[in-house]
Amino acid sequence: MDAPNLPSTIAAPVDHELVVKKSRFLAHLSPVSGVPEADAVVAAVRKEHWDARHHCVALVVGAHADQQRSTDDGEPSGTAGVPMLEVLRHRGVTDLVAVVTRYFGGVLLGAGGLVRAYSSAVGDALAEARLVRRAVRTHVTVDVPHAEAGRLHGVLQGWAAAHDAVLAGVAYEAEARFRLLVAPGDLDRFDADLAAASSGALSARRGDDRVVDLPG
Repeated sequence: MDAPNLPSTIAAPVDHELVVKKSRFLAHLSPVSGVPEADAVVAAVRKEHWDARHHCVALVVGAHADQQRSTDDGEPSGTAGVPMLEVLRHRGVTDLVAVVTRYFGGVLLGAGGLVRAYSSAVGDALAEARLVRRAVRTHVTVDVPHAEAGRLHGVLQGWAAAHDAVLAGVAYEAEARFRLLVAPGDLDRFDADLAAASSGALSARRGDDRVVDLPG
């Protein structure tokens, strides 16, 4: 049985503006590789919007979303960073930092209003983002004689599409070396299908497991 998919991330930065009772909430989401990159994103947002009153932050990083952090940046405790973080947790994302910059509009929103505003700003921004699925896949290589490479390319490409695998590339050397990323639970099936497609002439070599971004 295949392992469950890991938390997703986003393909590219997203910006979204929410206005509540004249206060502007500018949400910026950015994919990041770790905490140092997230800190750099926050610093850049602070520099761009230097005149804003608050820059509240929530971040989740790590393949299993195991590092999490939030800050209210001067808003009443628990009204900004934690609600933003809860949205990220609920949506099942990681390697992502959310910064919501607030320009105060002169009308107090109250604790409940702030929670709703910061949560909505992040949720609406996430709704506009293109999510990237992630999962554990095993690196597999198959060496194919050049005379069979064209046919096997089509076979392997079709197999990958049908089994949520990735045809990661091919190198033409003494033979054509195909690289695939296959779900651990599908390895035996891949071996059997490869043997059937090549009348038993070809076999695959299994390598390491890795976290990969999946298409679609």
